[in-house]
Amino acid sequence: MVEENDKKDRSGIQVIARAAAILRVLKEERGGLSLGQIARRVDLPRSTVQRITGALSTERFIIQDPNGGGIRLGPELGAFAEAANFNIVERCRAILNEVTQKTGETTDLAVLRNGGMIFLDQVPGLHRLRTVSSVGEVFPLTTTANGLACLALMPEDEARHLIDQETAGGLSDDELKALLANLQDIRASGLAHDIDEHTAGISAIGFAFRDLSGNYHAISVPVPTMRFADIRSRLETALQEARQKVQAEFSSGK
Repeated sequence: MVEENDKKDRSGIQVIARAAAILRVLKEERGGLSLGQIARRVDLPRSTVQRITGALSTERFIIQDPNGGGIRLGPELGAFAEAANFNIVERCRAILNEVTQKTGETTDLAVLRNGGMIFLDQVPGLHRLRTVSSVGEVFPLTTTANGLACLALMPEDEARHLIDQETAGGLSDDELKALLANLQDIRASGLAHDIDEHTAGISAIGFAFRDLSGNYHAISVPVPTMRFADIRSRLETALQEARQKVQAEFSSGK
């Protein structure tokens, strides 16, 4: 009886490990994969993958892409991710408020997920003309202050992989060289700038940090470009002060 229970336990653990492997593979392919592609990547029989994905689909951990792109991660995982992010939002909220009070501008908190910057929290600015993004909205890495800050914080080979993934290898040698040089400047200063690059009429400054789990996050301040030059120095000062506080918060083991 004990031996039979041990076998069941080992079998259950094996299924969990295989399901985790499938989810990790899908995490890297935002467009989705077919059953055959998943089976090859996790080195499992197609029938085994079909049984596991069937169970994952029932729990909404994965879904069939409605546009024919194959199987991809489902909404239930987003709910788990949001629950995990609650603590980071709670811990950064006071810092976001402080930056907005000092600058009068909107302050955003974002996390790097699946090759994009997802907005987690925002403190709206005090001006009538201000920039506002929706929590949950996804922005690119290579044309935004928060995305560039995260790229600059990671090892260059990892940054290059994400750049190539986002641009589909469409950058010329000169464009890639300029982007990598910009990342080097960001590493030196700690701040990334987006001057009308992602959205015409909007400029932003941001910095990146890693939480205690190693996830990349960024805090940024987007402003209408028409007043950016006049307040740029104040924004940079407020963000450098916030950066020091965030570094202390997440290096202290609190």
